[in-house]
Amino acid sequence: MFIADSPFVSLCLHLSLVICMVGLIFKGVTWFQHQINTGGERFPAGIRVLAAVRGGVGVLFGPKLIDLVKIFFLDVLLNRRVLKEDFWRWLMHMLIYVGFTLLVLTHALGAVIMPRFFPGYASTVVPYIYLRNLFGVAVLAGLAIALYRRWTIPGMRVTTGDQDRYVLIILAIIMISGFLMEATKIVSHARYDEMVAQYGDTVTSDVDKESLRAYWANDFGVIFPEPGVTADAAGMRRGEELHQMNCAGCHSKPDWAFVSYGVAKKIRPAALGLTSAGVAIWLWYVHVLACLVGLAYLPFSKFFHMVAGPISLLVNGIMARGKTDPANVATRRIMEFDACTRCGTCSVRCSVNVIFWEMHNLTILPSEKLKALKSLAFNRPLTEKELRIIQEGSHICTGCHRCTDVCPVGINLQDLWLSMNDLLELKGFPEPAVSARQFVADHYTQKDDAREIIVLPDHGVFQQELSSSIQAPTFWSCYRCQTCTNACPVVANCQDPVAELGLLPHQIMHALALGLKDEALAAGMTWDCLTCYMCQEYCPQGVHVADVLYELRNMAYRDFRAGFALPKT
Repeated sequence: MFIADSPFVSLCLHLSLVICMVGLIFKGVTWFQHQINTGGERFPAGIRVLAAVRGGVGVLFGPKLIDLVKIFFLDVLLNRRVLKEDFWRWLMHMLIYVGFTLLVLTHALGAVIMPRFFPGYASTVVPYIYLRNLFGVAVLAGLAIALYRRWTIPGMRVTTGDQDRYVLIILAIIMISGFLMEATKIVSHARYDEMVAQYGDTVTSDVDKESLRAYWANDFGVIFPEPGVTADAAGMRRGEELHQMNCAGCHSKPDWAFVSYGVAKKIRPAALGLTSAGVAIWLWYVHVLACLVGLAYLPFSKFFHMVAGPISLLVNGIMARGKTDPANVATRRIMEFDACTRCGTCSVRCSVNVIFWEMHNLTILPSEKLKALKSLAFNRPLTEKELRIIQEGSHICTGCHRCTDVCPVGINLQDLWLSMNDLLELKGFPEPAVSARQFVADHYTQKDDAREIIVLPDHGVFQQELSSSIQAPTFWSCYRCQTCTNACPVVANCQDPVAELGLLPHQIMHALALGLKDEALAAGMTWDCLTCYMCQEYCPQGVHVADVLYELRNMAYRDFRAGFALPKT
């Protein structure tokens, strides 16, 4: 049978500590090594480290120290930003964060920490046995809220990834195995025999042994293999006396462990089988190894936000825009990738998240956009199709700043989106409208002399293709009076409008009526329109000229997306 001080567990402990420390160092190094290269100045790691040190010293010995302390207590410890956004999410976070932290301090490290503050500490006495269950219930309640939110909120369900699942699974295994382990110990006669052998110095006679066993069977719920472990009133009083002399100092009644004791009562019929199979020991191994796996996994998983998140809150809280050393800005941007908790709040609150349900491009959502930017910043290999998908999602943003405002760890997402657009442009993937215009230039041709082309107009073709807007088919009402062209500021600012724009607004309406789709799409006017709507305001026929041009661009972009097999709308 395995024992608690197994060399195997000791080896796993030291191995997980080494992996965790190496991972933490590796993460710290990446903050200063990588940079979102947008064509600006590159800062070597040494310069960025010095800049970070200078900035830290300046804060610690400057007026911003008060702000730093305020942010630490209100935002890091009390999660003020989360509370302002969503009470249930705040409650979930506090239950998991506070509950697990207190379990680590009072249970995992209890033998080291607790005796320093509470002499005579024993994990199986009141109030510690009660508090351990209370903290465990808090964590499980937090996990239940997390699962419910991720399952019921559409934006969070879509953005839930493997890392989110792994974290929830590891925490659930730790908590559930802990309760089950304690429950099996409560009913285990083998555990009782070990305790008596080690501490029952005064329990020597067979009568005393029988009395103490009867007392523990009655008051502590231990299931013994011998039938009829009972005692009369005198025997029970003797058992209680022996308990007070030998056991009470380190064992309170298990009903204080309100969850574990409740489970223990449920498993009593199988208690003897569980004890003989050594289930308590196996559960102990599951519990401890799950904790060690979580420790080793910490730097490489969502768990790492416990380190990077507070740093992000503190750094973004004191960084002054436009006055911060650019080297520190470069470091902060990389650090923010690790600070992200993948909570999905930014995606749920995003002004344009509704577009995702039409285009099914995950990089429209801020949390997924951040993942894509990390791949770009770390120069991970991406196919052209993947880059096209990122290109599309990165520019579907209104710049409303809502994602940054609701981020619980204070990530400056708006700054990252601007950097992302610059980086994509450097890689040859500019704003989708620019790529679509180039696609049109490569795939559609404008005839030199449209008068040589005879096309019988199909009155249903463009009404069908321009069906995205009910105003678009109004081009049929155009009788080419040129009022829209005369009112257009784009035309007015061209020295030679026909040479520069290809077709003028009234000519595009006429081309559509003739069924000349290629000519209309290839015209520069279609793409240079400012959408000022002056053409529509002055049109005597009520033709929605600007809307028609909008729909032509949408049509071209649909062809562009199809050309690269992007997600279907």
